[in-house]
Amino acid sequence: MEPLMGMGVLAIIGAAATIAGASEDLESDVGSQSNPNSQVQLAPQMNYPHRIFNKAISGEPPSNAMLGAVGGTVTSVLMNAYGLSVVFAIAAGALVAALIHGTYCTSAYMGRSASQKRFRQPIYLDIIRSHVPVMMGFAYITTFCILVVSYLMTAVLAHPFPLPLLAFIWGITVGAIGSSTGDVHYGAEREFQNVEFGSGLNAANSGNIVRKAESGLRNGIDNSWFCAKFGGPVTGIAFGMTVFLSGWITAVFDPSTGTTAGWLSVIAGAIIVLALIIWNRRIEVAARNTYGPYKEDEVEA
Repeated sequence: MEPLMGMGVLAIIGAAATIAGASEDLESDVGSQSNPNSQVQLAPQMNYPHRIFNKAISGEPPSNAMLGAVGGTVTSVLMNAYGLSVVFAIAAGALVAALIHGTYCTSAYMGRSASQKRFRQPIYLDIIRSHVPVMMGFAYITTFCILVVSYLMTAVLAHPFPLPLLAFIWGITVGAIGSSTGDVHYGAEREFQNVEFGSGLNAANSGNIVRKAESGLRNGIDNSWFCAKFGGPVTGIAFGMTVFLSGWITAVFDPSTGTTAGWLSVIAGAIIVLALIIWNRRIEVAARNTYGPYKEDEVEA
C-alpha cells in the first residue's frame, strides 16, 4: 500500500476511535458502570436512596468486548454469507449489539434495585424509560465506530486477525481506557461535592453521595452531562491516540517490506511509549506543584 493511502486510512481510523472512546465513557457514566459505581451500590445500604441508574454487572472492558464481538460476528456473517454491503452490515451489527446491551442494562438495574428493597431503594420505571435508550444510543455509536476501525484494519491494512476478533480486542481496549481515564473525572469530584476538596473519602462518608443536581434529583444523565465536558473527550483522545499511534509505526515502517523495517517499527513504538511516559510525568509534577496538597495554616505566635 502507498504510504499516503495508509496514512489517510489511519486518519479515518483515529477519528472513529476518538468518537468511540468518548461515547463509551459517556455511556458508562449514564449507567454508573464506571469505577465510582461501588459508592452508588453502597448508598442505599447507608440510608441514601437515589435515582442514579446502576447497571454494573461487569467492568467496562468485558462489557464492551461483548458488544464488539457480537457486532463483529453479525457484520461478518451478513457480509460473507449474505453479501450485504459493508455499510449496512456494520449498521446492523451495531444495532444487534445495542439491543442486547439494552436488555442487559434493564435486567441489571431492576435486579440490583430489587435486591436492595430491604434498604428501601425504589425501582424507578421512568429512569428505565429515560436512561436505557440513551445507553443503547451510546453503545450503538461505540460499536459502530469500533466495527469501522476493525473493518478498515482487515480490508485495507491487511491485518491478519478476523474482524470479530479485532472488534473484541478493541472493545476490551476502549473499555479499559474509559475505566482508567474517563472515570477519574466522574468520581469524587462529582459524587462527593458535599465534602472538602482534597480531603479524600472518609469511611464515615461511604455511600453518602450527592443526590441533588442543578435542577431536581441527580440521575445518570446528569452525570453524563458533567462528564461530557472533560471526561468523555479525554477518553476519546486517549483511545484515538492509542489506535492511531499503534498503526502509524507499521504504516511508516511496514514490516512486510523486510526485517529492518520490522525492527524500526518496534524501535519507533518504544520511543513513543518512552516519550509519553516522560511527558506524563512532567505534567503530573507540574500539576502537583501548582495544585499540590493543602498546606497547614500557620499559627500566629
